[in-house]
Amino acid sequence: MDIKMNYTFDGRLKTVLLVLMGLGAICLAASFFHNPDGYHSRFWSNFLHNSLFFTGIALMSTFFLAVCITAYAGWHVVFKRVWEAFGQFLLIGLILMGIITVGVWLHAHHLYHWTDAASLDPSSDIFDPILKHKSALLNPMMYTILGVGMCAVWLLFHSRLRKFSLAEDKKSDPSDFSAFRKSKVWAAVFLPIAGFTSAGAIWLWLMSVDAHWYSTLFAWYTGASWFVSMICVTILVLLYLKSRGYYEFVNMEHFHDLGKFLFAFSIFWTYLWFSQFMLIWYGNVGEETIYFRERYDNYPVLFYGNLLINFVFPFFVLMRNDTKRKTGTLILVSLVVLFGHWWDFFLMIKPGVVHTAHEAYAHAHEGAHVAIKGMSFPGLLEIGIFIGFLAGFLFFIFSRLTKAPLIAKGDPYIQESLHHHT
Repeated sequence: MDIKMNYTFDGRLKTVLLVLMGLGAICLAASFFHNPDGYHSRFWSNFLHNSLFFTGIALMSTFFLAVCITAYAGWHVVFKRVWEAFGQFLLIGLILMGIITVGVWLHAHHLYHWTDAASLDPSSDIFDPILKHKSALLNPMMYTILGVGMCAVWLLFHSRLRKFSLAEDKKSDPSDFSAFRKSKVWAAVFLPIAGFTSAGAIWLWLMSVDAHWYSTLFAWYTGASWFVSMICVTILVLLYLKSRGYYEFVNMEHFHDLGKFLFAFSIFWTYLWFSQFMLIWYGNVGEETIYFRERYDNYPVLFYGNLLINFVFPFFVLMRNDTKRKTGTLILVSLVVLFGHWWDFFLMIKPGVVHTAHEAYAHAHEGAHVAIKGMSFPGLLEIGIFIGFLAGFLFFIFSRLTKAPLIAKGDPYIQESLHHHT
């Protein structure tokens, strides 16, 4: 059999992705100039939304690679270069979140209420004692350390795992497992670091958009959303590559396993959603209920649609064992659920940004309020920006796949993966 070991990023696909990236850039620019509140809130919230979403997918791919290495798993090895390519997007994520961080320092946006110095000044008429109390965490320095700094740490660990993976292909002695043993050490060290630092980054990047609110489950919830999204993109990329004659050894057993992860973690995401909502509802503490009250009352389509797309749909479609082996079903579910979790992040971010923008506008214009389109429901600009970011993510991934053989032939578990059966 003529096995395609090296990927060629053909011109047609490049052209399509570049056009879609251009569309996304135009939509992003249009959202910048659509500026009724004077703070470019629609632009910055879209930038934060998509940057966080795709950076999280990159983090989850690296995290899951480390889990598989530590657990001596072998089923994924035949296509692990795809996850390695995903993880390399952390470099782009570092740049994107660096831009948001510079904006925090320069007060270039109003994404976060806690960046308003007046709200921390006891002499100000908009002094906020809750934000003052939380200022030890909610400040530009901690945002930089737990955001950009930790993203750099994740990239460092990913680069080491990638280095050892490539070294395994170049070894002259098949019994030499030194590179694999080193990867096990780095993977084991990375797991707790990723677990704790990702929670800190999520608190600063995402949860502090609603600065008065907090939840001990929020980091788990966000991580689960990222993980499901990563599995969706994995399925779509692998099916595309197979359609182009690559990855002959990726069979329906591999896709069945990926489908099971998609099914299981969609349920896990729902469990976290329900646990967070139910405990906050039952406790009925104002500082906690404000988050859900805002979304339940003012964003009902997004609120209920989130559950329908991300739980009800994948649950009933993937419940049958055979649907996880059908290419068409996997493509449909992956596309819908990927969009669904992008929707989930929209619901996490936009209401908080709207509240912050309205308060800033009211303070500057003597109590006046302004409506900002694209903040209560995804508009055409938001959809275009998502498509552009997705195209950019895929363009980067396919570019990185050309840098190494598609199959990690030197991995000690490659034979197990090539002959994988459930």
